[in-house]
Amino acid sequence: MGVKWRWWLAGLLLLLLGGIFGYWIWQARLERSQDPPIRAAAARYGVEPALVKAVVWRESRFHPGCHGRAGEIGLMQLQEEAAREWAEAEHIEGFEHEHCFDPATNTLAGTWFLRKLLKRYPLADDPLPYALADYNAGRGNVLKWNKGAAATNSQAFIAQIGFPGTRLYVQSVMQRYEHYRPTFK
Repeated sequence: MGVKWRWWLAGLLLLLLGGIFGYWIWQARLERSQDPPIRAAAARYGVEPALVKAVVWRESRFHPGCHGRAGEIGLMQLQEEAAREWAEAEHIEGFEHEHCFDPATNTLAGTWFLRKLLKRYPLADDPLPYALADYNAGRGNVLKWNKGAAATNSQAFIAQIGFPGTRLYVQSVMQRYEHYRPTFK
Protein backbone atom coordinates (compact mmCIF):
# COMPACT_ATOMS: atom_id res chain seq x y z
CA MET A 1 0.00 0.00 0.00
CA GLY A 2 2.86 2.42 0.74
CA VAL A 3 4.29 2.03 -2.78
CA LYS A 4 0.91 2.74 -4.42
CA TRP A 5 0.51 5.84 -2.27
CA ARG A 6 3.93 7.13 -3.37
CA TRP A 7 3.15 6.53 -7.06
CA TRP A 8 -0.17 8.30 -6.68
CA LEU A 9 1.50 11.23 -4.92
CA ALA A 10 4.27 11.39 -7.54
CA GLY A 11 1.66 11.39 -10.33
CA LEU A 12 -0.31 14.13 -8.62
CA LEU A 13 2.86 16.19 -8.17
CA LEU A 14 3.77 15.76 -11.85
CA LEU A 15 0.26 16.78 -12.86
CA LEU A 16 0.44 19.85 -10.65
CA LEU A 17 3.86 20.86 -12.00
CA GLY A 18 2.63 20.33 -15.56
CA GLY A 19 -0.36 22.57 -14.87
CA ILE A 20 1.83 25.30 -13.39
CA PHE A 21 4.22 25.10 -16.35
CA GLY A 22 1.31 25.19 -18.81
CA TYR A 23 -0.17 28.23 -17.09
CA TRP A 24 3.21 29.97 -17.14
CA ILE A 25 3.56 29.31 -20.91
CA TRP A 26 0.00 30.53 -21.58
CA GLN A 27 0.57 33.70 -19.51
CA ALA A 28 3.85 34.47 -21.30
CA ARG A 29 2.15 34.03 -24.68
CA LEU A 30 -0.75 36.27 -23.61
CA GLU A 31 1.69 38.93 -22.42
CA ARG A 32 3.35 39.01 -25.87
CA SER A 33 0.08 38.76 -27.81
CA GLN A 34 -0.44 42.53 -28.02
CA ASP A 35 3.15 43.52 -28.79
CA PRO A 36 2.55 44.42 -32.48
CA PRO A 37 -0.22 47.00 -31.85
CA ILE A 38 1.64 48.34 -28.81
CA ARG A 39 4.82 48.84 -30.83
CA ALA A 40 2.92 50.48 -33.69
CA ALA A 41 1.09 52.92 -31.41
CA ALA A 42 4.25 53.74 -29.46
CA ALA A 43 6.17 54.46 -32.67
CA ARG A 44 3.37 56.61 -34.08
CA TYR A 45 3.02 58.81 -31.00
CA GLY A 46 6.60 58.79 -29.70
CA VAL A 47 5.92 57.04 -26.40
CA GLU A 48 8.17 54.28 -25.12
CA PRO A 49 6.62 50.91 -25.99
CA ALA A 50 7.53 49.58 -22.53
CA LEU A 51 5.37 52.29 -20.95
CA VAL A 52 2.40 51.51 -23.20
CA LYS A 53 2.80 47.81 -22.44
CA ALA A 54 2.93 48.55 -18.69
CA VAL A 55 -0.35 50.49 -18.91
CA VAL A 56 -1.96 47.70 -20.94
CA TRP A 57 -0.74 45.17 -18.36
CA ARG A 58 -2.27 47.15 -15.48
CA GLU A 59 -5.50 48.08 -17.24
CA SER A 60 -6.50 44.80 -18.90
CA ARG A 61 -3.79 42.16 -18.44
CA PHE A 62 -3.72 42.00 -22.27
CA HIS A 63 -7.39 41.05 -22.72
CA PRO A 64 -8.85 43.26 -25.51
CA GLY A 65 -12.48 42.54 -24.55
CA CYS A 66 -12.08 43.96 -21.05
CA HIS A 67 -14.86 46.21 -19.63
CA GLY A 68 -14.48 48.68 -16.75
CA ARG A 69 -17.06 49.81 -14.21
CA ALA A 70 -17.11 53.39 -15.53
CA GLY A 71 -17.58 52.45 -19.19
CA GLU A 72 -13.90 51.98 -20.06
CA ILE A 73 -13.18 49.35 -22.69
CA GLY A 74 -10.37 47.46 -24.34
CA LEU A 75 -6.70 46.96 -23.66
CA MET A 76 -6.05 50.43 -22.26
CA GLN A 77 -9.51 50.80 -20.71
CA LEU A 78 -10.48 53.94 -22.63
CA GLN A 79 -13.47 55.99 -21.69
CA GLU A 80 -15.64 57.23 -24.53
CA GLU A 81 -14.65 60.88 -24.12
CA ALA A 82 -10.91 60.17 -24.44
CA ALA A 83 -11.46 57.86 -27.42
CA ARG A 84 -13.62 60.43 -29.22
CA GLU A 85 -11.04 63.13 -28.57
CA TRP A 86 -8.42 60.94 -30.26
CA ALA A 87 -10.74 60.19 -33.19
CA GLU A 88 -11.44 63.89 -33.71
CA ALA A 89 -7.75 64.79 -33.52
CA GLU A 90 -6.98 62.08 -36.09
CA HIS A 91 -9.96 63.03 -38.30
CA ILE A 92 -11.48 59.55 -38.14
CA GLU A 93 -14.98 59.54 -39.60
CA GLY A 94 -17.73 57.31 -38.21
CA PHE A 95 -15.87 56.47 -35.03
CA GLU A 96 -17.77 54.55 -32.36
CA HIS A 97 -16.48 53.81 -28.87
CA GLU A 98 -16.93 50.07 -29.55
CA HIS A 99 -14.10 50.33 -32.11
CA CYS A 100 -11.83 50.43 -29.05
CA PHE A 101 -12.30 46.69 -28.61
CA ASP A 102 -9.93 46.38 -31.57
CA PRO A 103 -6.40 46.19 -30.10
CA ALA A 104 -4.86 48.39 -32.81
CA THR A 105 -7.48 51.12 -32.40
CA ASN A 106 -7.37 50.94 -28.63
CA THR A 107 -3.61 51.18 -28.34
CA LEU A 108 -3.49 54.04 -30.83
CA ALA A 109 -6.12 56.03 -28.94
CA GLY A 110 -4.73 55.14 -25.52
CA THR A 111 -1.15 55.96 -26.47
CA TRP A 112 -2.23 59.28 -27.99
CA PHE A 113 -4.05 60.10 -24.76
CA LEU A 114 -1.10 59.01 -22.61
CA ARG A 115 1.25 61.24 -24.63
CA LYS A 116 -1.15 64.14 -24.13
CA LEU A 117 -1.10 63.55 -20.36
CA LEU A 118 2.69 63.30 -20.26
CA LYS A 119 2.91 66.74 -21.91
CA ARG A 120 0.59 68.29 -19.30
CA TYR A 121 3.24 68.30 -16.61
CA PRO A 122 6.35 69.92 -18.13
CA LEU A 123 7.55 71.48 -14.84
CA ALA A 124 7.71 68.17 -12.98
CA ASP A 125 11.05 66.42 -12.51
CA ASP A 126 9.33 63.29 -13.85
CA PRO A 127 5.93 63.77 -15.53
CA LEU A 128 5.16 60.04 -15.51
CA PRO A 129 3.55 59.76 -12.04
CA TYR A 130 1.39 62.81 -12.76
CA ALA A 131 0.29 61.44 -16.13
CA LEU A 132 -0.49 58.01 -14.69
CA ALA A 133 -2.49 59.51 -11.83
CA ASP A 134 -4.34 61.64 -14.39
CA TYR A 135 -5.00 58.54 -16.53
CA ASN A 136 -6.39 56.70 -13.51
CA ALA A 137 -8.15 59.35 -11.41
CA GLY A 138 -8.56 62.36 -13.70
CA ARG A 139 -7.01 65.80 -13.98
CA GLY A 140 -9.16 67.34 -11.24
CA ASN A 141 -7.71 64.99 -8.67
CA VAL A 142 -4.15 65.55 -9.87
CA LEU A 143 -4.66 69.29 -9.45
CA LYS A 144 -5.69 68.68 -5.81
CA TRP A 145 -2.62 66.56 -5.12
CA ASN A 146 0.11 68.61 -6.82
CA LYS A 147 0.34 71.42 -4.29
CA GLY A 148 3.56 72.74 -2.75
CA ALA A 149 6.62 70.59 -3.37
CA ALA A 150 4.38 68.01 -5.08
CA ALA A 151 3.86 70.46 -7.96
CA THR A 152 7.33 69.66 -9.32
CA ASN A 153 8.71 66.80 -7.20
CA SER A 154 7.31 63.49 -8.41
CA GLN A 155 8.16 61.58 -5.21
CA ALA A 156 6.36 64.20 -3.11
CA PHE A 157 3.45 63.99 -5.55
CA ILE A 158 3.18 60.21 -5.22
CA ALA A 159 3.18 60.52 -1.43
CA GLN A 160 0.42 63.13 -1.66
CA ILE A 161 -1.94 61.12 -3.91
CA GLY A 162 -5.19 61.03 -1.96
CA PHE A 163 -6.57 57.73 -3.25
CA PRO A 164 -4.67 54.61 -2.12
CA GLY A 165 -5.86 52.79 -5.26
CA THR A 166 -4.44 55.49 -7.52
CA ARG A 167 -1.14 55.55 -5.61
CA LEU A 168 -0.91 51.77 -6.03
CA TYR A 169 -1.83 52.12 -9.72
CA VAL A 170 0.95 54.66 -10.33
CA GLN A 171 3.52 52.59 -8.45
CA SER A 172 2.57 49.31 -10.13
CA VAL A 173 2.65 50.77 -13.66
CA MET A 174 6.01 52.40 -12.97
CA GLN A 175 7.43 49.12 -11.63
CA ARG A 176 6.11 47.16 -14.60
CA TYR A 177 7.50 49.82 -16.95
CA GLU A 178 10.96 49.34 -15.42
CA HIS A 179 10.48 45.58 -15.78
CA TYR A 180 9.67 45.88 -19.52
CA ARG A 181 12.23 48.56 -20.41
CA PRO A 182 15.31 46.35 -20.82
CA THR A 183 13.56 43.82 -23.06
CA PHE A 184 10.79 45.73 -24.85
CA LYS A 185 12.23 48.48 -27.01
